[in-house]
Amino acid sequence: MDKRPIGMFDSGCGGLTVLKEYTKLMPNEDFIYYGDTAHLPYGDKSPQEIIGYSKKIVEFLLKKDVKLIVIACGTASATAYEYLKSNYNIEIRNIIEPVATSNLHGNIGVIATTSTIKSNAWEISIKKLHNDVNVISLACPIFVPLIENGLTDTPVMKEAIKEYMKSFNDNNINSLILGCTHYPLIQEKIQQELGPNINLINVGKYSAKNTLEFLKSSSLQNDFEHSGSCLFFSSGDFNAFKSRATFLGF
Repeated sequence: MDKRPIGMFDSGCGGLTVLKEYTKLMPNEDFIYYGDTAHLPYGDKSPQEIIGYSKKIVEFLLKKDVKLIVIACGTASATAYEYLKSNYNIEIRNIIEPVATSNLHGNIGVIATTSTIKSNAWEISIKKLHNDVNVISLACPIFVPLIENGLTDTPVMKEAIKEYMKSFNDNNINSLILGCTHYPLIQEKIQQELGPNINLINVGKYSAKNTLEFLKSSSLQNDFEHSGSCLFFSSGDFNAFKSRATFLGF
C-alpha cells in the first residue's frame, strides 16, 4: 500500500478528461493535477520548449512526493516522455502506449495537435505492435484554443469539426483516436459528424486502466477505504482554470 498521491499534468484543462477517468476507476487514490495554462497551447511549441515546460512540472510534482506521474497531455506524451523517463527516477506514464498496446485493426484515424502529428509518435507506437494497421493522422490545431476559451458550442467549432473530419470520410476508418486529451470535450460533436459506426477512442480510459494494473502489480495502491481527493495547480489564471475544472465536475 502507498498513500502518496498520483501526479498528473497537461497544458491546460484537457488532462482533466484523463483525471476524470482515473477518479472513476480509482476513487481511493489522491491526485495532484497541474495545468500549465501559462504556456498553452503546447501544440504549436517546439519539442525543446515542451520538454522544458515538462521538466519544471515534473520537478514541482516530485516536491509534492507523488508516487508516479501521468503525462495527461498528448503533445507532451509524444515529445517529452522519453526524455522524462530517462532523466527522472520515478514511474512516468504517457497516454499513447496504453492505446497502442490495445486491440487495434484496420484503418485507424488519429487526430492531435500539430506538434504531436509532426512527431509521428502515434504511428510509430502503433506500428511497433500492429504491422497490419493503417494509420491516418491529422493535425487539428484550432480545437485546443477553442476549447480552452469555452467556445465548444459555437458555429466556429461546428465548422472546424466538419472541415477536419472530411479527411476521414474517404479513408474508411473504423476507429478514431482522440490523440489530444482536450478532444473528449467535443467527442459527441465529432461522433455526430462521423456517424455512429466509427469507434472514438478516449485515451483517458485506456490510460486509467493501464495505470491501475501497474499500481496493483507494484503494490502501490492506496487504502481501499480511503476516499480520494484532487488538488489542483495552474501556472496561469487559476480562477479561469478552476471554472473549467468545476464545469467538468471537480
